[in-house]
Amino acid sequence: MGNLKRKANRFLYRNRNKGIPNLMLYIGIGNVVVYILSLIIKDSNYSVASLLVFDADSILSGQVWRLFTYPLTYILEIRYLFFKVLSLYVYFWIGKAVEGIWGTLKLNLFYLSGILLMDLAGILLPVLASCHVYVSASYINSSLFLVIATLIPEQTVLAFFIIPLKMRWMALVHVALTVFGILRVVLPMTSIGSTVFWFVLIFVGTAPLVALINYLLYFGRNVKNLFGFHRIYQTRPKRPEPKAAPNPNWASNYRSPSGERPYRHKCTVCGRTDTDCPDLEFRYCSKCAGYFCYCIDHINNHTHIQ
Repeated sequence: MGNLKRKANRFLYRNRNKGIPNLMLYIGIGNVVVYILSLIIKDSNYSVASLLVFDADSILSGQVWRLFTYPLTYILEIRYLFFKVLSLYVYFWIGKAVEGIWGTLKLNLFYLSGILLMDLAGILLPVLASCHVYVSASYINSSLFLVIATLIPEQTVLAFFIIPLKMRWMALVHVALTVFGILRVVLPMTSIGSTVFWFVLIFVGTAPLVALINYLLYFGRNVKNLFGFHRIYQTRPKRPEPKAAPNPNWASNYRSPSGERPYRHKCTVCGRTDTDCPDLEFRYCSKCAGYFCYCIDHINNHTHIQ
């Protein structure tokens, strides 16, 4: 399993620039275009958005494009227009940061796998459990909060352009708000009956659960970064040991296997070296065939080697 993971990471790194760059930008532009077309083209029977949203019955009858087009229908109600456009801008900003760390290909695969997992849940649950599921890409978009917070948990950003918060705190607040939103819808159903409660819980809770599963597929044990535990596993850099001052008499305590101490210059005639006689001068003879060294006493008193 570890070897497969290393191969996958190596493949993603080598092909990090492949795929659709600025994916979240195109998704945001697509949402705006679909919203504008829905305002322009008005028909009593259908709208542009209604042809793109996820619908299990329509997909099973042949409208397979709905499996991939529902991320473009995030903006549907005009009363939430400002907040949804603002959130699309935030998703674009986060997606750009994640793409810079992960690469284009891995971000594309993350988003695509989230879409496919959501498609499976939206098609299989109504068939197997007779439970309808709210299928939306909004939770896949918002899961980018968890991604960026796991990658750079200590990075500080300005929430609402005013409040400085660390990424991991923003992600945890986002998770808390998501859980609160689900409970606010589900808990009142307990007074009606357990059957209604579970049906509503599956309808509302499947999309965030699928987005969470998709996130866990890419991070696994690294989820601990969100809770600040990454510090525990960081090894502190060791302090560099002070370097000892060079010993000018290092050669005096050293012996080669033959018993001779190391040297730079050695007289070809008498065999004296600059280690044995540090004050002795040495020269190289220009008349000898080769590089032969002589001390000052024999530089002019030796037989030239030809």
